[in-house]
Order: sequence, then structure tokens, then C-alpha cells
Amino acid sequence: MAKAPENEHPQKAFGWAARDTSGILSPLDFSRRQNGDDDVTVKILYCGVCHSDLHCLKNEWGFTNYPIVPGHEIVGLVTAVGTSVHRFKVGDRVGVGVIVGSCQTCDICEQSLENYCPKVMFTYNSTYHDGTKTYGGYSDMIVVHQRFVLQFPENLPSDAGAPLLCAGITVYSPMKYYGMTEPGKHLGVAGLGGLGHVAVKIGKAFGLKVTVISTSPKKEDEAIKKLGADAFVLSSDPTKMKAFVNSMDYIIDTIAAVHPLAPLLSLLKMDGKLVTVGLPEKPLELPIFPLVLGRKLVGGSDIGGMKETQEMLDFCAKHNITADIELIRVEQINTAMERLAKSDVKYRFVIDIANSISCPGRSM
Repeated sequence: MAKAPENEHPQKAFGWAARDTSGILSPLDFSRRQNGDDDVTVKILYCGVCHSDLHCLKNEWGFTNYPIVPGHEIVGLVTAVGTSVHRFKVGDRVGVGVIVGSCQTCDICEQSLENYCPKVMFTYNSTYHDGTKTYGGYSDMIVVHQRFVLQFPENLPSDAGAPLLCAGITVYSPMKYYGMTEPGKHLGVAGLGGLGHVAVKIGKAFGLKVTVISTSPKKEDEAIKKLGADAFVLSSDPTKMKAFVNSMDYIIDTIAAVHPLAPLLSLLKMDGKLVTVGLPEKPLELPIFPLVLGRKLVGGSDIGGMKETQEMLDFCAKHNITADIELIRVEQINTAMERLAKSDVKYRFVIDIANSISCPGRSM
């Protein structure tokens, strides 16, 4: 018989969890493993709120294992290290992103692409090597194998830097892999939310011309004046879309809802690339004629491996790139999720864990 969450491991932990498809979060006592030889224990300071958290809370992808403690954009302080850990020391500021485990021995892992390992273990809602569940960053502390811990650059703020651990790497990795980094080329960013606004900033840092593609006319000023985009096109206006036909070298599609791809494909030049990183709950329709007649490519990408994620953090630190955030306390999380479902946030909620969550009977 499975043990209760609070009895699985020796270390007491405390977080906020959903227990059913309502997605409503409430306090949960659970436990973490003892710090092993290769482990790093982290006191969590901040945790970003990702749209995938919302999908998982409500079991919209069909594989949620309740109770679920979400959160995979974690920044914190090291409180313990194992005897085999030499990259980190107590007091270091570190990050923990979307994954906390993989087989570490396959060809994919040997290429530092752990996120594509067939045995990848996610920071929450996964089963770890020892058969126990993983619980995420809406909690006071976490224990992570050293391979999956990131050094957080000195000049990146902990709160506004936290979303880079998912949103940042989700757009940085495909830009690097698909060659979407050549200065002067034209990048379209479809959707201006948590992923999209970071894609604009990273695209500009690479020297690209960046156009935001959105259904919301209210986002034009924000895109150009605040985020630094070069242009804005309202995708719900056929006349305005027509002005951008065959003009873009690449498009990063960050939209997490079901939407047509044909209008986006029409914006690409010959040999243009459309890379999708949003994860709608239903399949998208892929029109083949525009691909064949324009020699265009549609691809996908899923976060990045540990080496590339560290590279992304260092790149963002160098170029002063952070997420635009709204800082909340953990008890505001259910309201935040309601707002996130309506896209009512600019552009990422981040939970101030250290100042709003503590394990009853145990000091932080």
C-alpha cells in the first residue's frame, strides 16, 4: 500500500496542492528525500506560474496524478550538498527548472539533451528513480540531483528571473536549434503571453527584426513601446495580415489554445520556419499546400537540456533579459489561476514563496 505523501520520505515539506480536476489548490503536508551524495537541497525563494501548471492542475492533458504540487520555475538558496557535489555550496543561489531526472546514460543524455530522454522525470507529476512522486516548487524546499540544478547568474533578479527556467529556455532552444539567430532576419512571435514576451526580448538580443502577431489590438503599444518589438500585426484583421504575407524568415508560435496555422504559414517567406512551442489540449490542423508550395518547415521544440539552459541563463544575464512579472503570495494562487485562464496577467505570475509559505511547526 502506498504511503501518504507526508510519510514517503524523512524530510518534512509543505506546499500547495490540487487534489482533483477542479484544480483548486490548498495546503498539503508532504515529504522530501534526505540529501544524498549527489543531491542539492534548496530552500525555495520564488516559483513562477506556468500555463502548463494550469493544464496539469485540471488534468487537461490526461495524465495528472493527484495530489499535485505544481511549479517548475524555481529559484532558491542551497542549504545542503552531498559529498559528491562540487559545483554548488551552501548559500549559493540556484535554479531548478522543468526536469529533475533522466537516465543519464543514453545517447540523448550524453548530448546534454536530458529533456528528450525517454526516461525524463519532470519536477512535478512524475515518478522518480525510487518510485515516489515528484512534487514541484509551490513548496518550501526541494531536493534535486546536482545534474539538474542550475547556477543562477549574479545579476539576474530571483523573482523576475525565475520564469526564464521554463519560458526562457522554451523559446531560446528552438531559436538556437533551428538557426533563428541571424542578425537582421525577420522573426514573428505569435502570441504575446508568458512565452511570447520573452521571445521578443531574446529575439531582439540576437539582432533580429521582431514582429508580434496577436489577436488583441490592445497589445500593440505594449509590444512595441515596452517590449521593443519592431512591428505588430493583428491576426484577426485580414487586411493587416496581407501586408505581412511572405515577409518573415521564422515564426515562434507560443499560442497554447487551438488556432489555425494557415494564416501564420502565409506570413513566411520561401524556406521559412514555423516552430510551435505552445501545447494546446487538442490537435492543430496542418495545411500541406503552403508547406509544399513554399518549401516551408513546421517544427516543434520542448524546453532544453541542462547545458543549454545554463547557456540561456547566462545569455539573459548578459543582455539584461528578465520576465515581466506580477508577484503574488501563495494564498493568492487560485485567483491567479483564474486570471491566467483568461490571459489576465502581464506576463507571468511569480509566487513569493519565502515570504508567504512555511511548514507548520518548522521555521523556514
